[in-house]
This record gives sequence, structure tokens and C-alpha cells, in this order.
Amino acid sequence: MYSVELRGVTKRYPGGGAEPVVALDDVGFAVEPGEFVAVVGPSGSGKSTLLNVLGLLDDPTAGQRLLDGTDVTDLSVAERTAARKRSIGFVFQDFHLLPTLTAVENVALPTAFDPGDASDRAADLLTRFGLGDRLDHEPSELSGGQKQRVAIARSLINEPAVLLADEPTGNLDTETGESILAEFERVKEEGVAVVAVTHDPLVKEYADRVVELTDGVLVGGVPAGDETPPETARGAEAAAAGDR
Repeated sequence: MYSVELRGVTKRYPGGGAEPVVALDDVGFAVEPGEFVAVVGPSGSGKSTLLNVLGLLDDPTAGQRLLDGTDVTDLSVAERTAARKRSIGFVFQDFHLLPTLTAVENVALPTAFDPGDASDRAADLLTRFGLGDRLDHEPSELSGGQKQRVAIARSLINEPAVLLADEPTGNLDTETGESILAEFERVKEEGVAVVAVTHDPLVKEYADRVVELTDGVLVGGVPAGDETPPETARGAEAAAAGDR
């Protein structure tokens, strides 16, 4: 079973003219537990849209979306929010840490409305990422690499099945970027599926698989050697036509 999967997904946006903009075109994509996939492609190719659809932030126009084997294509807003909180972690290029909160408080933030206190788990995650001596530091007191580690710890506080990263090394120097990618390696060893959208060649070196998105068309979206790749809508139509 895949951690996250798209089957024949198309995403269209209204365009300035008569024709809509096709951001994703009949995309088949699947990531296994413990797999690190890098998504590359030129600006405007649909990478951000792909991440938003995978993260349940945006709905596909057509096709099917699965999370841990469960169809989540047509969930309500409340159901999507619950599924996202339960199963998906996000890491952003600009960190998105709240400046008035300490490292521990930033990491525990996704659990703010949950029963109990997640401070101990947040502190454990930060210690695991080498920030045990920075628990009470605010973002202004942290380096770029330390901020990104805090962001990764925050993404893992709810023990997600999938970690989605948007240009996770974009604001970091090479040495710091390598240390962040090493953290992703540790995360995937725990069975988390990692998907990183990137322009950074370094990320591709660490990834188990690199897929390329160009003009909304994805190449290599299904794990190599998979004998039963997700069937796209277009593929299903072709097969049906061949049977007639």
C-alpha cells in the first residue's frame, strides 16, 4: 500500500482567456512508505499545485487521490483538515515559525487544540535533531539550519505518514542543506514517505527517486518496477477502447 497516491489527476484553473490553465494533466503518482521522492521541473510546471493536491490543500478537477490506501478525493473541508492533521506534515522554504514562540512552542503548535500537553514530545524531537540546548530560543536566536530543523520537528509532531517539503534547502548554504537532507534520511528510515519539490541538485542526490514535471505532465511518478501502477483515466479509456 502506498502512503500517498494520485490516479489520473488533472487540475485546471480558470485562465484569462477562453481556455483554462491545466496545472496537472492526467498525473499518476505514488510514494511508498520510507521512500524519498524529489519532484523537479521548471518554474510554472505545476510543482506547487502537485504539492497542494497531495497535501489536501487543493482539490483535483478530475481523478482520484488516496492517503494510506483510503480514498480522500471527495472529503468535506472538515474531513480534509482532520486527515491532513493526522497523516501529513509540511516543511516550507521560509520555515513559517511564529516569531514570538520558542522552539518548543513552535513544534507543539499543531497540537494546540488537542487534549494533553505535547511539550515533552516537542522537546524530544528537537533534542533528536540536535537542538536540545535551543528549546527556549525564539526564531530570531536561531540560524537558518536550526530554524529548518525546528520546522521539520514541527512537521513530525503528529507522527504523519507523509512529509511534504517545498524547496526545503532553498534558503540554506550547501553544508546546512546537506545536514537537513540527512534529517530527511532519518525520517524516511522510520517509514515516513518524503516528497520534496525542489530546484536544488543536492536534493536529487539524496532522493531515492526523481520525477520530472513539465507543463503539468509527470514522468516517473510511479515507483520503478511496480507491476501494477495507478491506472490513469486516460489509460483506462485507452484500454477500454482496445477491448471494443
